[in-house]
Order: sequence, then C-alpha cells, then structure tokens
Amino acid sequence: MNVALIIAGGSGNRMHQDIPKQFITVNERPVIVYTLEAFEKHPGIDAIAVVCIEGWEQVLMAYAKQFNITKLKYVVPGGKNGQDSIRNGVLELEKHFSPDDLVLIHDAIRPMVSAEIISDSIRVALEYGNSVTVIPCAEAMMETEDGNVSVGSYPRNRLKRTQTPQTFRIGDICDLHRRALEKGITNSVASCTLMIEMGEQVYFSAGSEKNIKLTTVEDIDIFKALLAAKRSEWLKG
Repeated sequence: MNVALIIAGGSGNRMHQDIPKQFITVNERPVIVYTLEAFEKHPGIDAIAVVCIEGWEQVLMAYAKQFNITKLKYVVPGGKNGQDSIRNGVLELEKHFSPDDLVLIHDAIRPMVSAEIISDSIRVALEYGNSVTVIPCAEAMMETEDGNVSVGSYPRNRLKRTQTPQTFRIGDICDLHRRALEKGITNSVASCTLMIEMGEQVYFSAGSEKNIKLTTVEDIDIFKALLAAKRSEWLKG
C-alpha cells in the first residue's frame, strides 16, 4: 500500500499572516485542500495521514468533509520541529501498515504536486527503496563566508534542488528516526538530509519547477498565477 503523509505541523512565521499558511485560502480553497486533492485523486494512493498543527485538527477534518477527501484516515499531532513532526507521523503509520508499505512524505504547502511527480516517486521507491523528488539546479551557485561577498563558485551540475514527496518504506523510515534519536540528531531539515546524516543513500525522482513551496507572500502570487495557467490549459482541451 502507498500512504501519503502530509506535513502540516508548522506555523508559517515567514509568511507573516494571522493563520498557518497551510490554511490560507486561495481562490476559495485552503492551500492544504489543494495538496490533499492531489493525493486523493491519484489512483496509486491508498490512504492519507496529516501531521497537523495543534488547535487546527477540527478545521482540517471539516475541510476534508467539505471537499470530499475520503482517503484521509489519520490526523497526528505536530512536533516542535519538522523532524519531530515527521517522526510522529511515521511512527503512527507503523501501527496501521506493513513495514514494506510506502509512505510519501509531502509538505502541505506544496499544493501544485502533480500526478506525474507522485507516480515517479512511487516508481523509484519501489525500485530502490526510497526516492527524493528533485529538480536540476539552473542558477550559478556562489560560495560565501559571510553572506555578503563571494569567495568562489560551486558547479551546479553537481547539485539538485530537493522537493517533496520523499518516499520510503515505512519500516525503514521508522528505523531511521529511532537511530537518529539514539545519535542525538533531532533537527534535520528534511527526510533526505536525515538520510545523509545517517550515512544512507538517497535516489532521485523527477520534480517540477511548478511544484513550489509556499514560504512567502510572493509564493502565493506565483501559486495564483500557476492556478490560472492550469485552468486556461483545461479550457482549451
């Protein structure tokens, strides 16, 4: 089975809004609903779990009912940071699914994830045991010591920009988190970085520039533009 684990445990301070950014409404839909719908509609996803920021659980369930998100089966409390939230989520899934089942860990604030991205993440994870969604690094990458002056450059062909979903066998990712705690690793920024810190290999699946992460107000503007472009393509069909 394939389970989507949507990480919605953050408060979104960089957005400077009154509510968590995953619950901001864009075109009459909360951001998290766009994300949930992508996994709801994908035939390869059997169930959805959400790691939810404290106090918003009932709001989430109301939205799931309103927008007919029938695959949502589990709501898990968020943690004090991203690693903590993901660990809460995967350890809950461990109670309900086989160790060999896949969990697709995805940011709630990446609402433009496509069916193709989800499918490729599953494909690579089935073949290699895990997958991290990535896109090429197109920009020139400059090195700096103080954030103001460049001290050199780094070859961009050796870099990938990571996105989500990041997919693992449930047994493997639970074991990874337990071993990380034993080593005192408690604040890794993503599942892929935790894998590297623990000496594991990660494998790449195909992402997209459209699979944006809504971090700032400007990202909301880009999201709205992408929604408009997507609707225009549909109308032409």
